[in-house]
Amino acid sequence: MIEPKNIDELTQKLISSLPEGISELQRDAKRNMQQILQSYLNKMNLVSREEFEVQSAVLARTRSKLEALEKQVAELEKQLAVDP
Repeated sequence: MIEPKNIDELTQKLISSLPEGISELQRDAKRNMQQILQSYLNKMNLVSREEFEVQSAVLARTRSKLEALEKQVAELEKQLAVDP
């Protein structure tokens, strides 16, 4: 999920590009742009940096466990080959 703060910042940048003096239009445009941006970003199935970091850590732990298991299997296979 995208952080609301990031959507607000992006919306503010878009609103600031509108001509000054049309404050009501700016308020309406800001509200509409936030809704549109949120909708499009949700459809993109993006994840936050925090979620990405958590999943990266899980993957790293899983990878190290897999490597340890592969090493253990290789040792057991050696033992089976030596001890008929």
